[in-house]
Amino acid sequence: MRGLAKTAPEAGSMELIDVDRPTPAADEVLIEVDYAGLCGSDAGIYQFKSAFERMNFPTIIGHEYTGSVVELGADVTRFDVGDQVIERPIRGCGECYQCEIGMENICQDTELTGIDHDGAYAQYVVAPETSLQAVPSHVSPRHAALVEPTAICTRAVIENSRVSPGDRVLVAGPGPMGLLSAQIADAQGGEVVVAGVGQDTNYRLPLAGDLGFPTINIEEEDLAAYREDRTDGVGYDVVFDTTGHPSGLPMAAREVRKGGQIVLVGQTGETSMEYTPLVRAEVELQCTYGAMYRDFDRALRLIGSGDVDHETFLDDRFSLLDADEAFEAFLAGETCKPVFDVSVLR
Repeated sequence: MRGLAKTAPEAGSMELIDVDRPTPAADEVLIEVDYAGLCGSDAGIYQFKSAFERMNFPTIIGHEYTGSVVELGADVTRFDVGDQVIERPIRGCGECYQCEIGMENICQDTELTGIDHDGAYAQYVVAPETSLQAVPSHVSPRHAALVEPTAICTRAVIENSRVSPGDRVLVAGPGPMGLLSAQIADAQGGEVVVAGVGQDTNYRLPLAGDLGFPTINIEEEDLAAYREDRTDGVGYDVVFDTTGHPSGLPMAAREVRKGGQIVLVGQTGETSMEYTPLVRAEVELQCTYGAMYRDFDRALRLIGSGDVDHETFLDDRFSLLDADEAFEAFLAGETCKPVFDVSVLR
């Protein structure tokens, strides 16, 4: 079978390779992949950021996907051949303290699909039945491929934020995690605005507008004046930093109201700022990472209800046969959520 793999520890180095079709272990299923999304972490692998130095080469990447079960391991009982499934790609060890208390998303010895073992940019992938969830018949496979990032944002907004009806919410960053978080915060009753930079004005901020959100380009507009007008001088109740940029948290600290909340969704790396104003204003700083069964279940229901609009959000212009085009467009802000039709590899 064919798969798109990271083949060397350097930028680029993505190649279609031929590998043997995987065989499921007793507790695994074999899945024929239908659609797979391009995640920011996949773009990080493409650039070969330091977080991915643990990868072996070649490794087939991709962890946002859906497909049909085609073969069952001997001990599998929860699924049947033909079932449409999605995977929770963060696999906990099941033995550490975090796993024991039901927080396998922050397992001390986690294993990630598409990084620590072959992923879904391939004709077939294997996964333990315990990491899979069934896709309801009313959710199309194209949309099911985006359940994983939606689940992450569902956790960020519903589990880890304080967004309530009428709250004024700022989402910093109109990338995939930003626009999904914005939709879910809107479904929770928040009054959401999405902020971006100049690079975002060609595609991502207009997409936010198509999804129904007011937007602001912070490189051209006065963010402080906008905040004063939109929040009556109070500041935002909740600010989501989805930028993954060192400037995101300092900006969130300026925009949040006293007693408000900042939710860190993007992985910023290093940043410097004055924390005393946050302490004196009793601002809550909340981190959020990954997703678990309940978050995936909620994401499926939000997609099914239409509260999350995947049809407007996803971009199916790109092909795994020329994946560099998708990665470069993603990094340039010329797309937001590419979804690959993996059947081209068959």
